[in-house]
Amino acid sequence: MNYKNKVVVITGASSGIGEASAIKFARKNAKVVLVARRKEKLL
Repeated sequence: MNYKNKVVVITGASSGIGEASAIKFARKNAKVVLVARRKEKLL
């Protein structure tokens, strides 16, 4: 599935499942909004 022109909001994006999800959606052309407590750990 292509997520072009879609926005995905991911919480917990600095590690674990959130980080993996962010990478997957970004590779599928989604616009990704990352939310995390640890700014320095974001991609």
